Amino acid sequence: MRIGELAGLVGVSTRAVRHYHHLGLLPEPERRANGYREYGLRDAVALARLRRLTELGLGLEEVRDVLADDSGRELHEVLAELDADLARQEEEIRGRRARLAALRRQAEEHGGLPAEGPVSDELAAMFREMARTSAARPGPEPAMAATEREVLALLESTGGGAGTRVTEVLGAVTAAPGAMERAYEVYGLLDALVEVPPDDPRVARTARALADCIPDAVLAEADQQHWERAADPAAALDDGFLAAYYAHFAPAQAEAVRQAIRLVAERAR
Repeated sequence: MRIGELAGLVGVSTRAVRHYHHLGLLPEPERRANGYREYGLRDAVALARLRRLTELGLGLEEVRDVLADDSGRELHEVLAELDADLARQEEEIRGRRARLAALRRQAEEHGGLPAEGPVSDELAAMFREMARTSAARPGPEPAMAATEREVLALLESTGGGAGTRVTEVLGAVTAAPGAMERAYEVYGLLDALVEVPPDDPRVARTARALADCIPDAVLAEADQQHWERAADPAAALDDGFLAAYYAHFAPAQAEAVRQAIRLVAERAR
């Protein structure tokens, strides 16, 4: 048989046959005097087995293990590993589909997803409350409100449960009457600090207003040492996240946030 006949018989492409030759998975047959390969029944049997193994989901290196006489790994061992791997993939796919279904319901029920999404239902509810509060206020939404949403979405995605817990606490707090309106007042105060120096008197007033918005329940999410470190400019430089967080603000805004955290640390004592 010529290579095209062999490939057609087994149901693979001639390119696949040549690739198997190149990898050493399929021995090359003798060539005729005219230079063409001459394949026999044994070659077809070997190629058919290669095809069956790859259709099971084995990678070519795993196929090599199965075919190697000195590999020490029998076919049933390789298949057991493959089955366990497929089971893990199925579990991951089920989890992803459940998450997608929840996001689709969220979009259908509320006319779309937040710009910062996908996020949890709890965080999406908070973002919707922010949107309602913003729509009820005159003028454009403060830029700091959008920054807040971005940071919360980031914290939620960092894993470990801390971000999710913070989101839950903040969601419960902002659900209190007037809480979101007060938060938007602080966003406006922070926006007003964009072009002022860090020693402007408005910085201290904004810091106090921001600290007053942080409820005692949030203090339980981190100890006093955490708050004091977050308020220390030198310590923040050693923390990649804090350094990036403060660098995102204008100098006066960053100073207001530090002062607010310092005030919160004093409350935590």
